[in-house]
Amino acid sequence: MLFAQDLAVMQIVLDACAFATRMHGNQQRKYTGEPYVLHCLEVARTVAEVGGTPTMIAAALLHDVVEDTEASIEDVRAQFGEDIAQGVAWLTDVSRPEDGNRTARKAMDRAHLAQAPAEMKTVKLADVISNTRSIVDHGDGFARVYLHEIAALLEVLTEGHPELLRRAKAEVEQGAAKWLA
Repeated sequence: MLFAQDLAVMQIVLDACAFATRMHGNQQRKYTGEPYVLHCLEVARTVAEVGGTPTMIAAALLHDVVEDTEASIEDVRAQFGEDIAQGVAWLTDVSRPEDGNRTARKAMDRAHLAQAPAEMKTVKLADVISNTRSIVDHGDGFARVYLHEIAALLEVLTEGHPELLRRAKAEVEQGAAKWLA
């Protein structure tokens, strides 16, 4: 039997899914051409598999809306409240193109994530697993650059869920064997 609290939690996750679907619209994954929202669903499913909270699952669904769509963090806050907005803010890159070259920008984003709470590091690990698999399998030469960046990022995500950290490291190791050997 579902209780009102359970229904409210389910509604938040369903609303986050609908918002992500609407905001990502017709966007497609760069290397596969799949609807972009499938990546968001994969990240959310991975977080749920390790016992993620409803806030973590909602943040996983929304993790790219501020970076990749017209949605702002204020839109997320208005729709989902402060906790989920803060989660999305931790998962959103803070660097901008004017902040320097890619190496400098990735260092800024990594420093930002290093300060994130463990729950959002767990969400980021799920994102890394999804992205690494896609880029290694379909990303041609970019995988070489990406794998170095992600190896450095994993060093600041050690407070995330240990199983996801293990899986993320395994994805990077498999990718390195393919692209960096």
